[in-house]
Amino acid sequence: MMWLSGSCLSLPLGVFVLATGSLACSDCTGSTGHVEHVRHVKRMQPGAINATYGPTRVLEWGQLNFLHTTDTHGWLEGHLKEANYGADWGDFISFSTRFKHQAGNMGVDLLVVDTGDLHDGAGLSDVTTPDGEISMKVFDQAEYDLLAIGNHELYLADVAYQTLNVISTYWGDKYLTSNVQILNQQSGEWQYIGKTQRYFTTQHGLRVMAFGVLFDFTGNTNVTKVIPAEQMVKQQWFQDALNCPEPVDVFVVLGHNPARGGNTGSTFPVVFDAIRAVHPDTPIQFLGGHSHIRDFAVFDSSSTSLESGRYCETLGWLSMSGFDASNSGFSGIMPGPAGVPNPTRKATQNSTSPFVYSRRYLDWNRRTFEYHAATWYDQSFDYNNGVAATAEITKYRNQLNLSDVYGCVPQDYCLTCAPFNSSDNIFPLLSDAMATAVVNESRKDIPRYIISNTGSIRFDMYKGPFTYDDQFIVSPFRDVFLYVPEVPYALASQLLGALNKAGASQKRDLGFMAVERDICVDPPLGHFGVTRRGDMLPRITRRQVVDTVPGYTTSDDFGQDGDDTAHSEIPHYEVPDFFQGSAGFDEGGQAEAVDVVFVDFIESDILSMLGSDYSSDDVSYYISSNFTTRDYLPLYVRGSEAFQAGLPNCTAT
Repeated sequence: MMWLSGSCLSLPLGVFVLATGSLACSDCTGSTGHVEHVRHVKRMQPGAINATYGPTRVLEWGQLNFLHTTDTHGWLEGHLKEANYGADWGDFISFSTRFKHQAGNMGVDLLVVDTGDLHDGAGLSDVTTPDGEISMKVFDQAEYDLLAIGNHELYLADVAYQTLNVISTYWGDKYLTSNVQILNQQSGEWQYIGKTQRYFTTQHGLRVMAFGVLFDFTGNTNVTKVIPAEQMVKQQWFQDALNCPEPVDVFVVLGHNPARGGNTGSTFPVVFDAIRAVHPDTPIQFLGGHSHIRDFAVFDSSSTSLESGRYCETLGWLSMSGFDASNSGFSGIMPGPAGVPNPTRKATQNSTSPFVYSRRYLDWNRRTFEYHAATWYDQSFDYNNGVAATAEITKYRNQLNLSDVYGCVPQDYCLTCAPFNSSDNIFPLLSDAMATAVVNESRKDIPRYIISNTGSIRFDMYKGPFTYDDQFIVSPFRDVFLYVPEVPYALASQLLGALNKAGASQKRDLGFMAVERDICVDPPLGHFGVTRRGDMLPRITRRQVVDTVPGYTTSDDFGQDGDDTAHSEIPHYEVPDFFQGSAGFDEGGQAEAVDVVFVDFIESDILSMLGSDYSSDDVSYYISSNFTTRDYLPLYVRGSEAFQAGLPNCTAT
């Protein structure tokens, strides 16, 4: 990228330390035609599972192209137990590096973008204090052009300052936090964590104005401030950016924000309206996140919005063409690159705009990456930077003992693919785990209910070894168990039903925003009107010579052809907001008084349900301030005959 100085640059509204520029993309020769895959892929992390089949359609390349990641949540080792998503961060680095080279050879532009939430989801990011201390060293090896902050970078003060001092410092003016500030520890003044905007010119002459906008999040630590989008677009710096004297060929609005408007809580429509008031025809490209889904939304004939899943399961691809000398400074190939398909689809049916688009959701595996890099017959897919990142991940996993085995999971347990109370659902198992492992020895003979929220459970458990890493994958948060002692049974026995009837509290729900289930957790997927992994919509029909396996089946504003690899749908069942374990009751399940044990962030909900006779003075730690929701499941696994029976030769088959 070429950098421009001038009045459109981000204003010096805070204390910023700029990182050095990105590495230049060197030229290399690579095939861009259709290539059939015929051999098995490599495993990049020990124990990773290969995809059994992959895509059959090459990507459409435009004049401006995007590779998009979001909500990676520390899954840089990939999904070691899922064939669809077995690639690691080193594979992604090699792939994105190769794509940057290919874009240069084609005479087009490629921007690599991330939209936040970098930890709280896997051991590599969560085993350290603060979260991300090691995983960020690996993440930073990718060549991003633009990045935005996520809400998981703002829950805790130490993580927020890490974001300022490490992440923002490293990425410099590529890291955009247009509506997020932090308290300067020296001056006591508010400053932006990153830059408010970035104005730059691409390798092929496109003049870009970029913003990074977080949704109107209210669960952040009090050393940070999230400025509502309605206020942000009225601020002088934003108005100055919209009226900047330098020409703007395309606005890129990235952010931890659902891709579409409506009842999702996204603030992208607010930004869209503000830009359109000044620039009625200039293309606006949104890249979102947070709701953990694959989605593509059309705003108008020159504006679309892409969201690319979660947990290193999806790599988003978007391409657009329509730039020429009359509407831009684009100096690359017109109307589009030769030798590859080009986008042809108008954003709206009756569009008179020159811009055309394509989008695709790529499964995160080596088979997909090698196919689209056109290197299936070429052993040189891997770049040294990707190989080095893979080696670092393996080294760190070994140093952190993430592969240590605690037990052997006897079957698959899922969050939403089976009815809530069925034996295949994870929550009956976790209810038993809490009842067994959340015990105050001095009160173990007193009956107890242990209440937690379903949103704190982040992932399925798969048949096979249960490792130290799985402890974080299933339940990554450090929520402490509190209790109110000896509550009358008649009152205590009604709490779970009352909580689920009331739903998640305002501090977790963020009012109308249904995508924030709790103080540390992202949404259930069933709140959205588009499909994602596990929803029941018609199966995509493609010419495919292999049987499909379960995975994403997506429907968006362009239809049902966005998934790069065909999958069969996964059943999806709703789960309540809260669940509980119980222990110490007589055979009839009765008692005179019950200890009500609960995770700390729902204290206000519990006290509200208990009534005016109870206050925070009645609440104390049930075990200790160090025993959290990370701890009970490994204790249960280690002590359970069912989970120890398969050792020492535990396998997934």
